[in-house]
Amino acid sequence: MRENSDACVVVPMYNEATAVGAVVAELRHSFDHVVCVDDGSTDDSARVATAAGATVLRHPINLGMGAALQTGFSYALRNGAPDWIVTFDADGQHRVTDAVHMVERARREAVDLVLGSRFLGGPSTTMPATRRAVLRGAVHFTRVTSGLRVSDAHNGLRVLSRRAVGELRITMSGMAHASEILDQVAARGLSWVEHPVTVDYTDYSRGKGQSNLNAINISLDLIGKRLRTGGVRRAGRSIAH
Repeated sequence: MRENSDACVVVPMYNEATAVGAVVAELRHSFDHVVCVDDGSTDDSARVATAAGATVLRHPINLGMGAALQTGFSYALRNGAPDWIVTFDADGQHRVTDAVHMVERARREAVDLVLGSRFLGGPSTTMPATRRAVLRGAVHFTRVTSGLRVSDAHNGLRVLSRRAVGELRITMSGMAHASEILDQVAARGLSWVEHPVTVDYTDYSRGKGQSNLNAINISLDLIGKRLRTGGVRRAGRSIAH
């Protein structure tokens, strides 16, 4: 039994056969439970992830990363209800050592969420300047609309407590889910901390990532939802670093 047997890693994937095998294999060195959600892939992602040791759930069609995460969350809560759920990208950008340290911190400080941040001293390697500018803009938008003083609004590496996963409900199926999660953290008063992580940008991961122009669509989606729901009522509880 591994040290992190109380944690489950959820990995959304869409046409990631090139990278996901190595990602799952490395995760399995540190985590007993790795769940990949195949979001309608047309390549061999599901076969590769299964061969590497992951449990694979499949969407028959592509629904978006938010929907894939919600499927993984629901599965984790129904099957063993781990104390901690880690979200981790399938393209090789994240480091398993960061995930392990974040789970350790979540246990030690008993917070609802540990949010990975590229801007807290862990330098992101080869981050394009345009991506940095877009991410900074997303941080400002999130601070204004949710009240959370985060430093990184769209980082896919997170650790959530079982309680937090039970409280959250992702309804925005696409990339706007990251901001939706933070909105719900604020609305429900969940406790959170940020943790410095390193993101490794490669030609492959840059090619797979969302375009900078898509940030406009994400903002419009979020604004529309806030107008329909009346916005965020209160901010979550940040725990001092």
